Amino acid sequence: MKKLLYNLRKITFANFSLPLRTLRLITFLLITVASQAQTKISLEKAIELAKSNNIDLKIADKEIEKQNILKKTAFQPDPLQVQYQGGQFNSADFDHNVSVQQFFPLGNITKANRQLQEELAKLAEKRKALSSYELEKAVTLAYYQYLYGVSIQKLNSELNEIYTKFLRNAELRFKTGESGNIEVISAKAKVKEIETQKTQLEYDLAIYQKQLQFFIQTNENIIPDQNTALQYVFIENEKNSKAESLITEFYQQQISVYQKEAGTFKALRTPKVGLGYFAQTINTESLFQGFTAGLQIPLFGGVNTAKAKASEIGISQSQLALDKNKMILNLQKDELQHNFQKQQKNLEYYQNEGLQYANQIIDTAQKSYANGDMSYWSYISFLNQAIDIKKQYAEATHSYNQSAIEMQFPTIKNN
Repeated sequence: MKKLLYNLRKITFANFSLPLRTLRLITFLLITVASQAQTKISLEKAIELAKSNNIDLKIADKEIEKQNILKKTAFQPDPLQVQYQGGQFNSADFDHNVSVQQFFPLGNITKANRQLQEELAKLAEKRKALSSYELEKAVTLAYYQYLYGVSIQKLNSELNEIYTKFLRNAELRFKTGESGNIEVISAKAKVKEIETQKTQLEYDLAIYQKQLQFFIQTNENIIPDQNTALQYVFIENEKNSKAESLITEFYQQQISVYQKEAGTFKALRTPKVGLGYFAQTINTESLFQGFTAGLQIPLFGGVNTAKAKASEIGISQSQLALDKNKMILNLQKDELQHNFQKQQKNLEYYQNEGLQYANQIIDTAQKSYANGDMSYWSYISFLNQAIDIKKQYAEATHSYNQSAIEMQFPTIKNN
């Protein structure tokens, strides 16, 4: 599968992509329609809906259906030959001759054709499994991208509450002459900035929602259940095993197809037997009839021999591709593991210490400033420090989620 690229503002996928400009236009229309109902769904339900609605998977189902129907074509006799002959081929009289002849394949050609078609049907199923895997990854990333946007919205609301309270205190201190007008102006500017960011975040969140809806491919305005924990639950014992299994099964099935294909071309080198019947007139007297039998012997079988050898080369190519993709997956596993451990350590710091420090700084600074024990500039400095920690915590969680999802769903390349 092609590589998936992600960032904080946009998710771009190879087989499941949508231009960002289009998304922004749709987003604007969505935001203006406030009355539109939203349906909250779990990640499991989102994946289930995506797999049942996705058009690419439906096309894959049709391909499997097509290959299964083609199993009926395993027996391939030649077309029935019907011939009429009229003229003076027996005497001076005008006689008639009608003959029919049918050739049938001998040997294992029918069995070889059936086996090849069965392997092609299985290969179509393996391709669908790969597409389903990538779709599950795309939905999971989009789902947690939306939850990340919700967490940023909540942080924005928290900041608005903090600075609104700060603005009230600043206005009160200004009225009592305890501080200058600069504190009020600064607080008003910050509140306005936060309100502006709120509108931008609404657009971002709508974009994230449309990305998720695109992957699920539904007209229903679905959103993730916001009660879902922001941190993605990584299942340790499943890491890379599914990806490796899919890669192995796909290329082994491809090898099976080439093996059966080679067998089919070899079987085409066997003769065909023919049976026939004729009826004719002799000296205009009728009816004289008889039977014929014959063989079609492929004296020049070099074409099928070359095709069989080409299929055998395809076996070697698929084996090499399997070895290559396993090597890539193992290298990717090490890289993802290191990045995951780095993001995990970073997140653990904010969960165990950083977030507590930020809350303590805000509480202490607000009390000290309200009591007049802290200068305006010190208060702003401490407040910005605490806010920065909270922002870093949200970013750390988002980075951890992306890393964990990549660990859960390593990218399958070049299949």
